[in-house]
Amino acid sequence: MNPLERTRLEKAAADCGFELSPELVDGGLVYRSAQFPEIITVRPTGDDTFTLQASALMLLPLADESADGLKVHGWNVLYQVLDKAAATARTMPNRVAQKFQQVTATMPKATEAERLVVQRVGQNLFRGALLDYWQGCCCVTGLAISELLRASHIQPWALCDADEQRLDVYNGLLLSPNLDALFDGGWVTFTSTGSIAIASSLPRTALELLGVGPDSRIQGLKPKHSLYLEFHRQRVFRGNGASL
Repeated sequence: MNPLERTRLEKAAADCGFELSPELVDGGLVYRSAQFPEIITVRPTGDDTFTLQASALMLLPLADESADGLKVHGWNVLYQVLDKAAATARTMPNRVAQKFQQVTATMPKATEAERLVVQRVGQNLFRGALLDYWQGCCCVTGLAISELLRASHIQPWALCDADEQRLDVYNGLLLSPNLDALFDGGWVTFTSTGSIAIASSLPRTALELLGVGPDSRIQGLKPKHSLYLEFHRQRVFRGNGASL
């Protein structure tokens, strides 16, 4: 690793959410953050290619991953992978719930009004986590105007058993307003692979006006989304006769 390469890799660490100074270990730079314990090791292998290894496999894409790590070609791709890895680390299961419990530990909860304030704190944390996890884009359409995006629970807030479910980033989709309304109302749902399912009672003309079609799909689902999506298909989707 030459000095210029190291400087660029250190900048990539800071730019992508690994704000602690990287440590050189066995020819690779170890990226760390004060916001989470997971680490990423980046090793240059020549011609703007890199090998990435993570302390938690879920931080890296499954595609092209081998025992030696994830092979990345080009600086732009490296930045994309690191951005996503940091976002995933910040929103690991229970991490958002732990932050919620810390923030609300001393807040009063005796009255209904006070409980609603606490709930609003959780919903804001959940929205922030989804914006982070989905990189500020609708997971179906790619819409990237954060003010228009909705943090949509897969298993509804009121039907969750605990804060760990309500604030689990895998229990949420970041959706454009039309898709959020359709999904929340059970007019559409998604399979574990991301394919859309549309309630037969929704008129085709409505779908056309809303810009939703049978080819619409979620990009980037993880196995941890599956149980929540199964709940939505069974309990919320109108195709199963559900009505919430």
